[in-house]
Amino acid sequence: MNVFRFAGDMTHLISVLVLLLKIYATKSCSGISLKTEELYALVFLARYLDLFTDFISVYNTVMKIVFIMSSLAIVWCMRMHPMVRRSYDKELDTFRHYFLIAGCLLGALLVHEKFTFQEIFWAFSLYLEAVAILPQLVLLQRSGNVDNLTGQYVFFLGAYRALYILNWIYRYFTEKHFGRWISCISGLVQTALYGDFFYYYFISWKNNAKLQLPA
Repeated sequence: MNVFRFAGDMTHLISVLVLLLKIYATKSCSGISLKTEELYALVFLARYLDLFTDFISVYNTVMKIVFIMSSLAIVWCMRMHPMVRRSYDKELDTFRHYFLIAGCLLGALLVHEKFTFQEIFWAFSLYLEAVAILPQLVLLQRSGNVDNLTGQYVFFLGAYRALYILNWIYRYFTEKHFGRWISCISGLVQTALYGDFFYYYFISWKNNAKLQLPA
């Protein structure tokens, strides 16, 4: 644990809380991609298979449970809640996310650190997390206008991975045998996908204007 990882974890947690706040306060999931949320739920379920077999710390265990439960709760609300599901932009959320799942699973079978059940699913979760934001970004580009809470959610989600890059740099220089290169490469790809969004987010913040993405 270091300050960059802790900051990344807290930023990730804030992104989840912002999304839950949007859904709870507005009873709406307009502008949110159900397909991205389903991908994130799959990411956490695949990554934290060790929840009941390996104990690292109370903090680590609590964070795993929080991310699994919150991601499943968001998917449930968007699919099952009588009011929330009516606001889902199904016509705009048409990204074929099952191709991402299949591609990442194949990638994990081919490129992993150890050929074990947990390690393959750990690699799969990293690859899938790197591209899970794509349906969300496509939906926002199609809709054009981005409401404040949705913009904040996506921003914090991208900032969390950027902070993790600093965490990996710090660990590379302070740990003798740091070799989580799959995490590093996946994190770089994931952060790069946010580049366009970050640019327009900064422009809207600088001009004190509503966030708009080019269609």
